[in-house]
Amino acid sequence: MPPLRPAANTDVYGQLLDMSGYEGVMFILPVEDSVATGIATLQAQSDTDPAGGSMAAVPGAVATKTSAVNDDLNDGCLVVDFYKPAKRYVRAEIKSATANIAFGTCLALQYSGRKKPTVQDVAEVLASALSVSGDAA
Repeated sequence: MPPLRPAANTDVYGQLLDMSGYEGVMFILPVEDSVATGIATLQAQSDTDPAGGSMAAVPGAVATKTSAVNDDLNDGCLVVDFYKPAKRYVRAEIKSATANIAFGTCLALQYSGRKKPTVQDVAEVLASALSVSGDAA
């Protein structure tokens, strides 16, 4: 998901993730700029529908922070760790309310996979590496 411009009353959704074969997903959302009274929210949603037609908020899977003064949330992040989702499909919901909040790119890290990782889209991955043992030479 690309960075979001500063805005109040923004409601944006992340890409739908298939959790089959994974124990959980951690959503990490950087806050790049905040204005006093702005409310930044990251919420996990889930669904049984692969098209996401009936996504619903997951109780307790929400991180919210209100900006007390201008720029106090800058360079921080919101994190939601959604462990063992009951429904197969999940996504992040990103909200700003009351005053402007600018977000960076939301990352979704699926973990404890029981299958090989997904092949990366060459157009989006500029470089990658895989280390099996991590031992120094």
